[in-house]
Amino acid sequence: MKLRLYDTYTRSLRELNPLDRNSIGLYACGPTVYDYAHIGNLRTYIFEDILRRTLEYNGYDVRHVINITDVGHLTSDADTGEDKMEKGSRRMGKSAWEIANFYTLAFKSDMQALNILEPHIWCKATDHIQEQIDMIACIQEKGFTYQLSDGIYFDSSKLPNYGYLARLDIEGLQAGSRIDLGEKHHPTDFALWKFSPQNQKRQMEWDSPWGMGFPGWHIECSAMSIKYLGTFFDIHCGGEDHISVHHSNEIAQTMACYGTRLANFWMHGYFLQIEESRMAKSSGEFLRLQNLIDRRYEPLSYRFFCLNAHYRAKLNFTWEGLDSATTSLNRLRSQVYDWGEPGQVDESFSNEFLSQVNDDLNMPRAMAVAWELTRSDLPVSTKKATISLFDRILGLRLSEWEPPKVEIPDEIADLVQKRQLARSDKRWAEADSLRKQVLEAGFEIEDTPFGPRVDIKRSSE
Repeated sequence: MKLRLYDTYTRSLRELNPLDRNSIGLYACGPTVYDYAHIGNLRTYIFEDILRRTLEYNGYDVRHVINITDVGHLTSDADTGEDKMEKGSRRMGKSAWEIANFYTLAFKSDMQALNILEPHIWCKATDHIQEQIDMIACIQEKGFTYQLSDGIYFDSSKLPNYGYLARLDIEGLQAGSRIDLGEKHHPTDFALWKFSPQNQKRQMEWDSPWGMGFPGWHIECSAMSIKYLGTFFDIHCGGEDHISVHHSNEIAQTMACYGTRLANFWMHGYFLQIEESRMAKSSGEFLRLQNLIDRRYEPLSYRFFCLNAHYRAKLNFTWEGLDSATTSLNRLRSQVYDWGEPGQVDESFSNEFLSQVNDDLNMPRAMAVAWELTRSDLPVSTKKATISLFDRILGLRLSEWEPPKVEIPDEIADLVQKRQLARSDKRWAEADSLRKQVLEAGFEIEDTPFGPRVDIKRSSE
């Protein structure tokens, strides 16, 4: 069963054919560790985790690389402003190295909580300065650079197809640009190496053939992905905001130096929105995974929430939507738990599930197959085995779940029993009144085919 993925570079669905037999090189742009990741960032990593799990499900040997940006990412994509790490250092009152380590650990903790598989290789920008200097030297030797007072820049006008990934209107940008170019020759030129400010000691700076300074943001991903995956590998991922600048610049650098577009497939996860607006750290208001945990939501509820939208569709976050996802996840967990020991996998359902996943990671349709399985007349042992197979991609840890052991006071248990009797006698008004009493006492009832489950009421505040 062939796997088809959407390639942003060609703007088309394409069949995946590994460049090297059955091995897949997968690079994902990692976090800039000057602050916590927000749940919009984490949606992209969930998409990339689904991609990796799907590749492995299909039998591919995946080499997964994620970078850590701990230097060089300026506060503006136009190469203005200060380094985000220096800014974070001042905000936290700690060294740039300390905050990089702090937020890297926080990011990895979020990944673990969401059951996102750890990459085979973590690579930090500050551990690969020489690789970045070497690549800049290569680009310079090929005649694609010029020097300004604040650094070495890539001359995008010398690359005929610059911006093809984003289908940039270069002539329009040149004619109508309102960007303050400063000394830059063209609006789309970008920094490869930034010089340290005169008479100012930076926390993160290195010597280079061009003087003391630090690398630009874009060169690090090109240099590190090439080191670990080669000059042309299978798949490069990131958020949709990377298309027009960061990934366009990665391609330009690699094209200038090695003559390749770096990756065979360029894949992008779309934004998480709140009230139709993109969630971004620059707004100063964003939701972390910890904010969800503080309101007594499990991290896997958020993962389940993300599975209900295609990765190339914007997803609007609401607390009501997360409540619905939590209820559905718990219902699925309860069913899987009650099915007991697994038996034989159902081939028909497993093939249909794989066909949906292999159609550009269509998780909403894949989830529909999973729900259809739960409603089927198959033996419960077959359902258990088949849904467990699906969970290799879903990543919900369904087979590991057990009902929480909650101490139910005798008076609450008595109310629940009376409600069940009222429901059996179709005394619906009385049953509703008893349910309300249980809720007011701080507990909630979930009706299942196997009887009511009682849990502590989750706060909605």
